[in-house]
Amino acid sequence: MTDTAGPEADTSDTAAEADAAAVGTDADGPPRITPATRVLLHDLAVRRDRDEWIVGRMATRTFVALPAAGARAVELLGAGLSVGRTEESLRAETGEEFDIADFVGDLAALGFVARIGDHAVPDAEPPRASLPWLRPRHVRLALHPVLPLLVGALLAAAVVVLVRRPDLLPGYRDLLWSRHGSVVLLSGAAAGWTLLLAHELAHLVTARAAGVPGKMRLGTRLQFLVMQTDISGIELAPRRHRLTAYLAGIALNLSVASSLVLALALTETGTTAHRLLAAALLLALLPLPFQCMVFTRTDLYFVLQDLTGCRDLYGDGLAYARYRARRSVRSMRAVRAVRAVRRGVRAGDRDDDPSARLPAHERRAVRLYSVVLVVGTAACLAFMAAVTLPVDVALLARAVRGLGSGHGLAGNADAVTVLVVLGGVNVLWLVTWWRNRRSRRSAGAT
Repeated sequence: MTDTAGPEADTSDTAAEADAAAVGTDADGPPRITPATRVLLHDLAVRRDRDEWIVGRMATRTFVALPAAGARAVELLGAGLSVGRTEESLRAETGEEFDIADFVGDLAALGFVARIGDHAVPDAEPPRASLPWLRPRHVRLALHPVLPLLVGALLAAAVVVLVRRPDLLPGYRDLLWSRHGSVVLLSGAAAGWTLLLAHELAHLVTARAAGVPGKMRLGTRLQFLVMQTDISGIELAPRRHRLTAYLAGIALNLSVASSLVLALALTETGTTAHRLLAAALLLALLPLPFQCMVFTRTDLYFVLQDLTGCRDLYGDGLAYARYRARRSVRSMRAVRAVRAVRRGVRAGDRDDDPSARLPAHERRAVRLYSVVLVVGTAACLAFMAAVTLPVDVALLARAVRGLGSGHGLAGNADAVTVLVVLGGVNVLWLVTWWRNRRSRRSAGAT
């Protein structure tokens, strides 16, 4: 789609005046849409996905799934046909009636319409992208088909080394490479956040190679503070590009870990360099099990969502889980149910299965995912209550008791380090959670 009218658009002054008159305006409201109205669409991208079409505007990262008739209507309107001519064309092609005036209103609400007749449609400021100076031509090699083969070869070499030398496999003690706890904590935090940033940069660079802007920001997933990259525009890219972008972070972690294994094989055991490399290897591997927690919308979640053909696996799974929970609660309240039947339940009181409106392939995936979502979330929160929270409280309490003139310079330094690093991470989680929650509320209100 382009911003310019197609060959069927009448650019004469008389036609423009007639079009303007046909649109009309309501006082302090949007322009009225009549059969003679023509619209100008923003630059839209379209991709077929199974029985639907994904239509989106990359600049605002707004996308919608449309049936074939909807995608055809977008094509006709983008070619310059009036609302009435579009309805006639669709009627001739499908034998069905369509309300294109309402459809144009929906497109305008999505930010897909630049002008209705001679009236410009207000446009929201597009979201800012991270590293806007980075152009697709700068990173086009990120989508080269040879790159996954190189990552696979590096991983295979590391596996061969570990099979021959299993002593190189890291353990938790490798993180304690120094006898000074503050040094271990600070170095681990620095290395961990560096790897996390590199992981997200891999997503951003790969998406940018596909022409997707992308934006990195902090977020929360249950009790975890995470860095996340919005690459929603990748929905319009071919499947190979989509999967490459989703798996780019994992590929980077595996590449770093494989390189460290090869470096470990070349260093002498027991040296400081060997201990540092072993600690770095463990830090590179630690995020990978987290990726399997698809109920927190990790990288593998988006791979799963793409392969199952679901539009919103998490949202639909959460809605279905809530529906099943409500059904379970009501089934345990037999008396209330009997009373409701005696009174007669109004149609508006029905609690319909939200998954019933989904296609069969999505419905099966959503119902299965809802089980994973509930069980995984419960297990995560239980672990936090039983392990993570008590350990954090104990460490913070110990750090507070370690402050004072009676503990010496080293003791005070360790205590301050724990308070700053551990306390700072928890405060940052709270601030990030509250900020994102407020943003979601504002977006919902809008």
